[in-house]
Amino acid sequence: MTMRFATPLAFLLVAPVLVELWWRWPTRGRAPRTRIGFPALPFLGDGPAQGRARWMWIPRILWTAGLLLLVCALARPQSPGDIRDAHLRGRNIMLVLDISSSMKAPDFKTGDRLTVAKRTLERFIPSRAHDFIGLVVFAGQAFRQAPLTTDADAVLGLLARADIGLLPDGTAIGTALALAESQLADRPKGTGVIVLITDGGNNAGVPDPLTSAAAARALGIRVYTIGVSAAAGATPPPPAAGQRPATMEAPSVLTTREEALLRRIASTTGGRYYRATEDTVLVSAMADIDRVERSELHLTEVVNYREHYALALVPALLCLTLALALQATWLRTLP
Repeated sequence: MTMRFATPLAFLLVAPVLVELWWRWPTRGRAPRTRIGFPALPFLGDGPAQGRARWMWIPRILWTAGLLLLVCALARPQSPGDIRDAHLRGRNIMLVLDISSSMKAPDFKTGDRLTVAKRTLERFIPSRAHDFIGLVVFAGQAFRQAPLTTDADAVLGLLARADIGLLPDGTAIGTALALAESQLADRPKGTGVIVLITDGGNNAGVPDPLTSAAAARALGIRVYTIGVSAAAGATPPPPAAGQRPATMEAPSVLTTREEALLRRIASTTGGRYYRATEDTVLVSAMADIDRVERSELHLTEVVNYREHYALALVPALLCLTLALALQATWLRTLP
């Protein structure tokens, strides 16, 4: 692993240092603000500088070099210290959750679609020992709610915050899949899994779902699709008296066409489609996905970093000290 800088924003200070060098360069020929004027003396020509005057640029170069080295020290160059290699049998799983308004339809016995889906994921995530888990939420747009991590508590906390209204309404399945794939693209081929939970067909965003499915297949990512809605022909219960409808969209069930799309996404990538008409079916679907064969994962973790700012700080102090010493002694000038 290569050198890194802990605070790279410090390099923004390079610009004012270079501007200061240009402004104060001794050969710019600009008269000082405070000076004594003498009449023109023709016998004193504009010949080249003699003696110590030829070296007046040295303190300025030393001063600039010292400031630039100080900037490098502030950027805190570091190199990897203790590195730990681990070989685990696990998976890289991106959960893709629909939070469009139709997910508020209360057609499950134990709650609305989104509540049941989140409850199931809350059971699924903590049991993922050695698995990397990430979360993408989507409606009319897609958003990475949690990056791939082994910190199940962090993912659970971010899952709890995912709710209807965070994104413009709609169902951008293709966009959400593409975003999830981007999180898995640099992982070893064949170790990525996407679990898509939605209750409708694609009606927003780019690319289209089948294009995203083809990209997943090329990356060796399997996509498991879960359609959550009431059984065909069922009518979701109306809202209670005095309450507003739970969804801005008509809480319809999955159509044959929408199911065909979800099946095709899954089959294109080597995954499987599940139709969850009850919360128990959704739990069973997640249990099937849990049985997917784990892959060998090689994890390289940097335990700590070695600080190398002293390599820049010491020369910086030497340059600044030498510049001040020259200006006070051998290259001293009158005010």
